[in-house]
Amino acid sequence: MSVATAINAPISPEDLLVLEDRERYELLNGRLVEQSVSLKSSWVAGEIAFLLRRYLEKNPLGNVFPEGTSYQCFPEEPRRVRRADVSFIRTGRLTESQFDSGHCPIAPDLAVEVVSPHDNYADVVAKLDDYFSAGVPLVWVVEPESRTVAVYRNGAESISLLHEADELSGEQVLPGFVCHVADIFPKESPKPPVAPPA
Repeated sequence: MSVATAINAPISPEDLLVLEDRERYELLNGRLVEQSVSLKSSWVAGEIAFLLRRYLEKNPLGNVFPEGTSYQCFPEEPRRVRRADVSFIRTGRLTESQFDSGHCPIAPDLAVEVVSPHDNYADVVAKLDDYFSAGVPLVWVVEPESRTVAVYRNGAESISLLHEADELSGEQVLPGFVCHVADIFPKESPKPPVAPPA
């Protein structure tokens, strides 16, 4: 049994920092909520982080943070902690003391959510609402099963749904970053040949 499973009382963001399995949980209203992950969703998150890092090596605009980075940046819910699958923060926004703190106290410029098979749609929408209330300007919701990316812009009434042949860009948040949507998904292995009937 995990440490987190054994806790029934409400906990604080500070309590979450010292749990041995803390990276598996978000904190909503003092309650631990386990993150739904899969091998494929983790792989996709890693690939997105790799592509962003490679771009930032030549264009040092800020820092990309990996799966599980925790954010405590929600003005109306100071005890809320969310974890992005990948995130990006521009240079100059994060002070050295904030960089050293437990949870990130400022909203990222880009948040990426990679949907896993057990994710609940209502939970994904609630997380989007939290990101936008915190001021995140750009969110990518990546769906490995349909191999699509939904691009949400804070304050915009419409979204862009991108398919494998489309290009995903960093827009004003990461100017110049572009990749093919197909590049963030595992290459589909060829189907084995079917043996002719005997």
